[in-house]
Amino acid sequence: MRQSKTMQRRRTMQRSLHRIKHRIKHRIKHRIKRLVTSYVSPLGWAVTGLAIASLIAFTILSWHELLTMAIVFACMMVAAIMLSLGNTSFTATIDVSSRRVTVSDTVKVDVCVDNPGRTPTTSARGDLPIGDSHERFAIPMLAAGQSRQTTVEFTAVSRAVLPVGPLSIRKGDPFGLVRHEKKLVDQINVFIHPKTVMLNTLNAGIPRDLEGQPSGEIVDDDLDFYGLREYEPGDDVRNVHWLSSAKTGALMIRQYEATRRTDTALTISVNPDDYVSSDEFELAVSVHASIGVRCLLQNRPVTSHAGTEHIMPRNSTEFLDGCSAISPDISDNPNLVQTTLAHAPDSSFYYITVGRLKNIDEIKRMALALPRSATCVVLQTAIGQPRAIKRYADFTLATVGNLDDLPMIMGVLE
Repeated sequence: MRQSKTMQRRRTMQRSLHRIKHRIKHRIKHRIKRLVTSYVSPLGWAVTGLAIASLIAFTILSWHELLTMAIVFACMMVAAIMLSLGNTSFTATIDVSSRRVTVSDTVKVDVCVDNPGRTPTTSARGDLPIGDSHERFAIPMLAAGQSRQTTVEFTAVSRAVLPVGPLSIRKGDPFGLVRHEKKLVDQINVFIHPKTVMLNTLNAGIPRDLEGQPSGEIVDDDLDFYGLREYEPGDDVRNVHWLSSAKTGALMIRQYEATRRTDTALTISVNPDDYVSSDEFELAVSVHASIGVRCLLQNRPVTSHAGTEHIMPRNSTEFLDGCSAISPDISDNPNLVQTTLAHAPDSSFYYITVGRLKNIDEIKRMALALPRSATCVVLQTAIGQPRAIKRYADFTLATVGNLDDLPMIMGVLE
C-alpha cells in the first residue's frame, strides 16, 4: 500500500513538472515570436534571408554578382536598423469633441503627444484608427517636456458605434524592413445616434393601473381620487361619499382622475430581407428611436428589442446608445412577438417596426399572440410611399414613407 501511494505521488509530481515545463516553453516561444515579428517585418526577414543565401551561394559559385547582392541586402538591413533607433518614450491623450453625436455631425479628435522624459525624442509617425480608416500624422522631435497637438476631423456619415483608437506610434525605415510600434492610448467609442424627430406627448394607455400616470381625464371609477360632484341618476351608489352627503344634505359622488398604464415594448425587425434597401432599414431605426425617446422623456418604462438585444434603458441617452449598435441580422426571428413576449409579457403597448417586405399575414399572426388587453401598433417603413393608417381587429398598421411623417401619424393614433 505504501509503495503504491509513493508511486502515485511520483506520477503526480512528474505530471505537474511536465505541465510547468510545457507552459514555460510555450511562454518562451510566444515571447521570441513576438520579439521577432514586432520589430522586423516579413519583408525585413526576406531581405535578411536573401543576404545570407547570396553569401552562401557566392562561397560555392564564386559569382561576384552574388557577393554584391549580399552586401546590398546587408546594407539595407543595417540602414533600416539605424533609422529605427531613437527615443520613443511618448505619452499621449485623446480628446473627442463629443462622445455622442447624430448622423451628419462633425467630430473633432484632439491628439496630444507629450515627451515626459528628460531627453529629446526622435521623430515618429502616429497612427489613429477611426472605424475602418486610419489617420496617420507626423510627430516631430520633441524636447524634454514639449508636446505636440494634432486635430483630426471627420463627419459622422452613418449610424454606428465608432471605435476611435487605439493610438499608436511607429518608428521605422522607409523600406518597411524594421519597425518599432508602441500603443499609447486605448480605444474609445463614439456613439453616432440615428436621426430622430420630436413627437407630441403620448397620452394613450389603459385605465386603472396602480403604477399608471395621471391622464387629466376625470372618470367615476379609478384609483386616483380627484373630487366630489352631486349624484345623477344612474350613478353607482358604491361611489357615494356618505360623510360629505350628510354634511351637504345631498348625495355626493366620488370622482377620480384616470390613470393609465405606460409600460411600452418597442420591437424592430433587423432582418434585411424585410427591407427594400439599407436606407429603409435606417428609416425603421429612426422611427424606433423616435418613439422610444418620447416614451422615456415621459418617464414611461420601456423595453427595447432588436434581434438578440433586449434592454430596459434608464434614459433616452442610454436608449439611443443601444440604437447606434443596431445592425442587420439575417438570422433574426421572423416572429418578432415571440421574442418580445419572452422579455415583456405584461406591457400595455407594443410598437413593432418592420419593413415594407414584411407580409401582412405574418403581421396578423404576430398580433394575435399579444395580450387582448394590450394595444399593438405596427409601423411599416416604405420610403417614398404616402403616409397611411389602417386599423385591423387586433392592431393598427401605419405606413411611414418619411421620418417627418411620424409626428402626424402618432398624433392621429393618439
